[in-house]
Amino acid sequence: MTGVGIALPGVDGPADLLRAGSTAGEPEVDPAALLGKRGLRYKDRASRLALCAAADGLRAAGLLTDALTVPGSTVGVAVSSNLGNLDTVCEVADGIKELGVDGISPMGLPNASSNVVASTVAIRYGLRGPNLMVCNGATSGLDAVYWAASSLAAGRAERFLVIGVETDNRYVRGLLGLPTGQLLDGAVALVVERADAAAARGAAGSAVLGRYAREGGIDQCLDRLVPEGGAVPGTWFVPEGHRSGDRLPAEVPRTDLSEVFGRASGALGVLQVAAAVSWFAASGPDSGERALVMSGTGQDDAVAGLLLAPAGPAA
Repeated sequence: MTGVGIALPGVDGPADLLRAGSTAGEPEVDPAALLGKRGLRYKDRASRLALCAAADGLRAAGLLTDALTVPGSTVGVAVSSNLGNLDTVCEVADGIKELGVDGISPMGLPNASSNVVASTVAIRYGLRGPNLMVCNGATSGLDAVYWAASSLAAGRAERFLVIGVETDNRYVRGLLGLPTGQLLDGAVALVVERADAAAARGAAGSAVLGRYAREGGIDQCLDRLVPEGGAVPGTWFVPEGHRSGDRLPAEVPRTDLSEVFGRASGALGVLQVAAAVSWFAASGPDSGERALVMSGTGQDDAVAGLLLAPAGPAA
């Protein structure tokens, strides 16, 4: 992990990902203020938020100044969002119902494609590596991190930009039955690189990706990642709404980021990994303690978990 990018209400930098209070009521992110208005016209909000987080993450990793600092072919993109462009899809459907196909804007219609966010980010920043859009339910964010890491291990790219993004609008609120202020409206980006690629450009890592598991429940995922008798993690970023009923010792701190940022859906796993990186920074690089992140519960189709360690000799 060589960079974290953020476009979240109430968050000025990575350290704020560990804030205790809810961000409900904080001013929403204004993409035009962060990027300028040029190039944002006709873009849906999910794409605009992703562009903001992408720029922040690429700059934090030293990959973007006035232009990309590495060949675009070496950088892949993996984006996770389950509901990010639901508003566009519903608006198009409503428009066809009310006005017919002649009433649909040819400029807005492409935003109804599920892969619009990943392609928009790649085009804007010239990232010509593999391009993935993951819409995989509760585990989607961690699945996107896993697929990026797998692509790096397979030599398909030297580095990946991983983004999690969701939006808060009347269509999402209507689908989920939640009021205003209980949904994430923002994006988080991670830059994940092969160790040799990062070293070749003199980039320092902040965390190392460890084991990943995808199982049918929380206990099964824990069995894979934290076997009985093994070392327990120093902290656990738990699935949304998880409170108790697992076998990890009570002294392992548990953090539910949905209590701070709202229901994050496909962005949760990416947000959790970014928060784990901030936790390493706050704990100090020599702590050696691992962080466990997990998305999904027994009420979902699967549970995904990922272990991370601080970069450096302790990892």
